[in-house]
Amino acid sequence: MKIKLVVAVMLLFVLSSVGFCKDKSMNSTQVTFVELGSVNCIPCKMMQPVMADIEKEYGDSVKVIFYDVWSQAGKPYATQYKIQAIPTQVFLDKNGKEFFRHLGFFPKEEIYKVLDKQGVKKISTQNKNSSKNSTSETNMQSGQICK
Repeated sequence: MKIKLVVAVMLLFVLSSVGFCKDKSMNSTQVTFVELGSVNCIPCKMMQPVMADIEKEYGDSVKVIFYDVWSQAGKPYATQYKIQAIPTQVFLDKNGKEFFRHLGFFPKEEIYKVLDKQGVKKISTQNKNSSKNSTSETNMQSGQICK
C-alpha cells in the first residue's frame, strides 16, 4: 500500500512537471529541463549552479527538475528516461515530448543554444562576468560523466 502511494505521488509529480496538468503556472512553461544525476557525482554537482542560473534567467518559461537517480526515490526516473550515464539532461517541449538530450556536464552557454532553438527567451540579462569567474565551470569540460 505504501509503495503504491509513493508511486502514485511520483507519477502525479512527473505528469505535472512535463506539462500535462493545466494549472496557471504551467501555461507559461515552454521547456522542461530534466537533470538526471546524483548529489554524489562531481559533474552532477557542477550542474547545480548551471540549473539555478537557468531557472533564474528564464523564469517560468523553463521548468528545471533534478532527480537524484542514485537515491531510492530517483531510481525510477533513470529507467523512465533510459539514461546510460550521469549527468544526463533531457529537454521536453511544452507537450512533454523530448526534443534534446545530452550526456555529461553541459555548460550553461550550450544550454542557451538549445533553448534559443526552441524560441525560449531569457527574462533577465545575463551577467557576463559571473560565468567567466567561476572556477568550477572553467575546470569542467563538456561531456564529463559518472557511471
